[in-house]
Amino acid sequence: MTGRRTAASAVALAALLLTACTGGNDGLVEQYQQGGDKGYISGDGTVQEIAPADRGDAVAFTGTSVDGSTVTSTDYAGDVLVLNFWYAGCGPCRAEAPTLESTFQEVEPAGAQFLGVNIYDGPETATAFEEKYGISYPSLLAKEDADLKLAFASWTPLQSVPITLVLDAQGRVAARFIGQVESGSILKTIVNDVLAETT
Repeated sequence: MTGRRTAASAVALAALLLTACTGGNDGLVEQYQQGGDKGYISGDGTVQEIAPADRGDAVAFTGTSVDGSTVTSTDYAGDVLVLNFWYAGCGPCRAEAPTLESTFQEVEPAGAQFLGVNIYDGPETATAFEEKYGISYPSLLAKEDADLKLAFASWTPLQSVPITLVLDAQGRVAARFIGQVESGSILKTIVNDVLAETT
């Protein structure tokens, strides 16, 4: 019975990913194929929520933070974690930074954590960005870390930042924002809903 459940979950997850690739991500694919020099592919603001029964395996990762420390997914075991993929030269990333920080300040007391994943910059550029926008949560540096990029490959094509993932307390992807997070209230609501699953 467990095998059938696992197979059904895998089929549901595959269907979700296929839908994302052929539906909400069509614009991202087209922009990537057309190329250009802006350095990012802007999403359409789509928010995908995934019911607990349809979530896949936990996302496992290990990376180096901007301050040089090692950060792993086990550091967030049991926590709801918001992962934001960004880099300093990305216009939508700059635009959403204050929204992400203010949302983090609102949900952190309830137990939610935030972690950035910078896909292009070195520590100096990433630090300058964090200081400019008052970002108080840490970020990992993925530019030269193939294993870190691979850990997220199923959920975020790294050429399409910004993308934001909300992981549940089991480390599974519960929601995905494709493109700039324009509404802190929507992100806060989703995070609070995922937090409520553990109570």
